[in-house]
Amino acid sequence: MRADRLVSLVLLLRRGGRLTAAELAEELEVSTRTVLRDIEALSAAGVPVYAERGRHGGFALLPGFRTELTGLNHDEALALLIAGARRGAQAFGLGSALASAMLKVVDALPGSYRNTAADVAERLLIDPDADLLSRRLVTDEVPGGVSAEVRRAVLAGHKLRIHYAAVDRAPQWRTVDPIGLVTVRDQGYLLATRSGAERTYRLSRVLAAQVLPEPAERAERVDLRRAWQEHSVRFRTGGDRIAVSVRVNPARRAELVGTALAVHSEAADADGWLRMEVTFQDARHAEWALWQLTTDAEVLAPPSLRTCLRDRAAAIVARYGAP
Repeated sequence: MRADRLVSLVLLLRRGGRLTAAELAEELEVSTRTVLRDIEALSAAGVPVYAERGRHGGFALLPGFRTELTGLNHDEALALLIAGARRGAQAFGLGSALASAMLKVVDALPGSYRNTAADVAERLLIDPDADLLSRRLVTDEVPGGVSAEVRRAVLAGHKLRIHYAAVDRAPQWRTVDPIGLVTVRDQGYLLATRSGAERTYRLSRVLAAQVLPEPAERAERVDLRRAWQEHSVRFRTGGDRIAVSVRVNPARRAELVGTALAVHSEAADADGWLRMEVTFQDARHAEWALWQLTTDAEVLAPPSLRTCLRDRAAAIVARYGAP
């Protein structure tokens, strides 16, 4: 355990710069006395850690110090291999880099762990391409050159020119200030501002991209999780959204929730079915989603949606009614 703690101590100093004994003790969940003993052990082993006295003092590594820290234990290696199996890297054009990194992780393991790593690949399957009903999961295809340029602009903080094909519109060139990249259910998105207004661009709809030399107009720090949540709220409440009142068989609830933009209320009726108030992106989206539920759902409102579903059902009856 102490060897793992010493490695963690060096990693903390490399990441955080100067840290006090109390800060290190809190991170490592040990006493300050234990931290001081570990600092002495590192110094004796030749790690250039030094102490600075005073109000703003603490422990730090000499500038430029680098070392290979490959002392992964079994659970740490397993966690990395499982994380590496996720497809999020594909959306950002980092699939090959991820595969290379995983090879390096396995190569860095002690010999006794390499066989275990091979067993992991056989015993754990993360995010297969299809579910139990053989429904294939759809993954956005983003050209490697496009994802590389977008990623470079985001990380370098430069303006980005993209040739973007919005839904039902001809592709247009736009210049944006990139904020960050987000992947949701294997679909990649670029968060950016354009003329000061926040925008979201689906990476699979970016036909071409070019990093510009001008710096992007954006804040130095960003809470990407919060920014995405705020954008999601605006997306659900704006545009041509349609509110639907529906009764649904509890066995199909997950399918309804999975296709709706938002669920506003939910209560059980006397017969056990659920009465729900949900929002869909538009009327066409609502009609498609509720048609999938067949007789396990009944739209109560709006009347126009009931009419659309009735007319669709009548057309099916007419098609198959004759011998």
